[in-house]
Amino acid sequence: MRRLALVGNWKMHTTPSQARELARELRERLEGIRDADIAVCPPATSIPAVAEALAGSNIAWGAQNAHWAEAGAFTGEISVSALRELGCTYVIVGHSERRHIFGESDEMVAKRLVWVIASGLVPILCVGETEAERELGQTEKVLTRQLERACADIEEPPAMVAYEPVWAIGTGKRAEIGDMEMAHRFIRERLAARFGSKAQGVRILYGGSLKPANVAELASSEEFDGGLVGGASLSASSFAELIARAIERRNH
Repeated sequence: MRRLALVGNWKMHTTPSQARELARELRERLEGIRDADIAVCPPATSIPAVAEALAGSNIAWGAQNAHWAEAGAFTGEISVSALRELGCTYVIVGHSERRHIFGESDEMVAKRLVWVIASGLVPILCVGETEAERELGQTEKVLTRQLERACADIEEPPAMVAYEPVWAIGTGKRAEIGDMEMAHRFIRERLAARFGSKAQGVRILYGGSLKPANVAELASSEEFDGGLVGGASLSASSFAELIARAIERRNH
């Protein structure tokens, strides 16, 4: 099995002082865990505070987005050089909220992915279908389009892909284990068609309302390589419990 990865996406939550306190509490609760890669992706304004709080710990940090240019007239964007200077390891690319709320196209996602990989940062490429697309039976069509366009200009597969059933994010719904397995298996098949045997090393994370209450069931599957965790990562106790349950289930 591939090594578990559990990444908290804090979205537009936490001020710098709140992020620092949350990061410190996570550090205390998760100290000593070595059976999974753990990271948090705070808002850009909170990255310096989180970096300070987590320096030297077993928890990495990352960003929720990055631009495809080194510098330029791109108001509101963030360069990978700035993220590297802040010690970031990961960058989320193509999150469903970027796609569906802010109108990021597949082509924009592809350019971000190329630049993140070239920078030496680890991308977490997000793909997934909306509820309407799911009801129309278009899940595989959507995943194929998103993966093919995102990976068109890279020679190595992204280190991580997060499957986000958009209909489950923030709704309390979640994919059943069979749905998750089918989607994760299909994603790997599409990656294998593009990158061959290298696709076997890609970690595919589940990113739809993952919580302490449901993580053990999902972690029992060989198709589950970890999670991109939203709301449950905003509480140190909740995120720590989720991580512990995922590791315990994987180890047994």
